Amino acid sequence: MIRPSEVWLIIEPADMRGGIESLSLRVQNLLGRTPCDGAAYALRNRRGSRLKLLIWDGTGVWLCQRRLHQGKFVWPTADAKSVTLTARQWEWLITGVEWQRLDAPAPVHWRV
Repeated sequence: MIRPSEVWLIIEPADMRGGIESLSLRVQNLLGRTPCDGAAYALRNRRGSRLKLLIWDGTGVWLCQRRLHQGKFVWPTADAKSVTLTARQWEWLITGVEWQRLDAPAPVHWRV
């Protein structure tokens, strides 16, 4: 199982046609961080219905994509370039729930 040390949300919308190389370059240019540092980097499309996660597992880079059939991923406002999430906040975010207002653990059947 992939267990990132932390999850970074990149606030500015991304082109979901991008692959590992272009999204890694985006992480480096926007945050000044290397995508191979053990953290996960989440990028969202402009409409908020798709999300890509870029993560290094020690031997290679994973690029995962999630699409919501209804609603959109709740994303922070553009006050900063990025936001760091806890594991619990990440669990809520990927279900489409407004994670910024919640403090309870996700239901067991929602676990990733």
